[in-house]
Amino acid sequence: MLFGRTSNLFDDFFGDMFGGDFFDTSSRMPQLMKTDVVEKDGQYMLDVELPGYDKNDISAELKDGYLTIMANKDQTIENKDEKSNYVRKERYTGSCQRSFYVGDDVKEEDIQAGFKDGILKIAVRKPELKEIKDDRKLIPIL
Repeated sequence: MLFGRTSNLFDDFFGDMFGGDFFDTSSRMPQLMKTDVVEKDGQYMLDVELPGYDKNDISAELKDGYLTIMANKDQTIENKDEKSNYVRKERYTGSCQRSFYVGDDVKEEDIQAGFKDGILKIAVRKPELKEIKDDRKLIPIL
């Protein structure tokens, strides 16, 4: 797949040219932090894909009703010959983050998280719905 979602080069090229912004490469770039959200047992369950990241590379923060997940990776790969002359040396540095509005009533203790096999699993207790009183009085129209 050279340009994106399908293996048909003609459809990819002309579909992007005539069906949207030709210079927009976002549809051809892999999405980071793909997330599945399921509502179950009074909780929102999030599964966030973070392949290649380690548990220590990931952090989460709750602020102003937003749960923000951040991942940061610094990696160096070195291959040396016997004389210590580099044959190959590569570095990768990258970070990504994603925010979800979970509600102003959600507290840190309402969130549980675990990381295993490249998947960050987060459970967020759903905030209880507040009943809104409707104290309006109808004004008679004469």
